[in-house]
Amino acid sequence: MSPLNQPWLARTITVVGSTDRGLIGLEGMIVDETKRTLRVRSPKGVHVIAKNIISFKLDGDDFIIEGSKVTQRPEDRVARRNRRKR
Repeated sequence: MSPLNQPWLARTITVVGSTDRGLIGLEGMIVDETKRTLRVRSPKGVHVIAKNIISFKLDGDDFIIEGSKVTQRPEDRVARRNRRKR
């Protein structure tokens, strides 16, 4: 199953790209998700990050998720069918 269709709470996120250079390399646990944001707990504290300005990996996986493509409510994202480009 694609990580796009799985719950993200309590998973480790690593920001690999962002329009805000200060977010690149941020790593922590997702503690909350809304339609447009992720709340991440890192060793430096809790960060609220807009999904549409980041690309990230979950749990060290090689699959990069573009945040701008997952700006829907978590319950809608999990139920939605997302296809990978080949």
